[in-house]
Amino acid sequence: MSESGVRVVVTGLGVVAPNGLGAEAYWAATRKGTSGIGRISRFVPDRYPARLAGEIDGFTAEEHLPGRLLPQTDRMTQLALVAADWAFRDAAVRPSELPEFEMGVITASSSGGFEFGQRELQALWSKGGRYVSAYQSFAWFYAVNSGQISIRNGMRGPSGVVVSDQAGGLDAVAQARRQIRKGTRLVMSGAVDASICPWGWVAQMASNRLSTTHDPERAYLPFDGSAHGHVPGEGGALLVLEELEQARARSADQIYGEIAGYGATLDPRPGSGRPPGLRKAVELALADAGTLPRDIDVVFADGAAILELDRIEAEAINGVFGERTVPVTVPKTMTGRLYSGAAPLDLAAAFLAMRDGVIPPSIGITPSPGHALDLVVGHERTAPVRSALVIARGHGGFNSATVVRAVE
Repeated sequence: MSESGVRVVVTGLGVVAPNGLGAEAYWAATRKGTSGIGRISRFVPDRYPARLAGEIDGFTAEEHLPGRLLPQTDRMTQLALVAADWAFRDAAVRPSELPEFEMGVITASSSGGFEFGQRELQALWSKGGRYVSAYQSFAWFYAVNSGQISIRNGMRGPSGVVVSDQAGGLDAVAQARRQIRKGTRLVMSGAVDASICPWGWVAQMASNRLSTTHDPERAYLPFDGSAHGHVPGEGGALLVLEELEQARARSADQIYGEIAGYGATLDPRPGSGRPPGLRKAVELALADAGTLPRDIDVVFADGAAILELDRIEAEAINGVFGERTVPVTVPKTMTGRLYSGAAPLDLAAAFLAMRDGVIPPSIGITPSPGHALDLVVGHERTAPVRSALVIARGHGGFNSATVVRAVE
């Protein structure tokens, strides 16, 4: 069978999100429209214009990980290690029972371990170099989640990290699909980001895209005429990917669905006069999946909550789907934008939507009529979902789109 004929499916989900730890807790909260956005508690945000975030509450790393790992890992890596454990458990896979060179780890990262880095920099300037942890050499690094997951689980196959901001989560999953098509037995993929600390906060504010509204219910409003920036968050999702027939051969507990298509583009240089690349990314993903627009049951939108970016995304969706109105949702209105972790979380939501026959809502939004989108707002919508389109964009012009569908 050619590489293009290999069908790659998801058999396990590991979710860490501001409105739920674990896939089922996240999904229950998301279906109900429960938000995890609130005032920052991990540091005092009073001196910053942006003071809201999607924080993960109730996570105690010591309850999930061995003590030896704690001093060498950033919060994002601790979350990622636990999410990987949960994904393996959900897939009923024991890595210790598989050949180590047949398993890989491909994640995405947007910022790396900023909280760990800030702590060690503070030790450097306040106490001196002798007090800086040797683990700083890698705990901050973009690839650290891939490295620590692979070491913990003995996964020595093709591995790596993708750095393309919020688009990175989809790009990582696409790279994982490529490796499985080349013969790798299993790949853990997705992303978890966590950068809610003063150093990380200043870096995020440099984009000039953060909402400065202090009301959690009105702070993040994609496709709303009052949109004025996004709320950052922490978390994401990790997914176990396998070849379809192999998953069936081992009688996998569940097959959530297939990674059917992927497309990616870069926006042209500002001022070039060339159109944005988002629509092309969507068209590439549909073509890769061999899927027509009419076959898509729901779009999980990027939802930048910047008026111009929302306009571009709405035009891309309307341009692809034409007169047919496809349901559109932005469940990240309940978590904030999780950077590289956002799109894998949307993938998890898409697979759960297919399983349960519901489209999760966007919350807090009064849809702008000018966008002409069928936004699912306020409450979930019951509907058969057999395929979904997930869109993600990264700061700097990255565009990615992925088509997922149920396996018959």
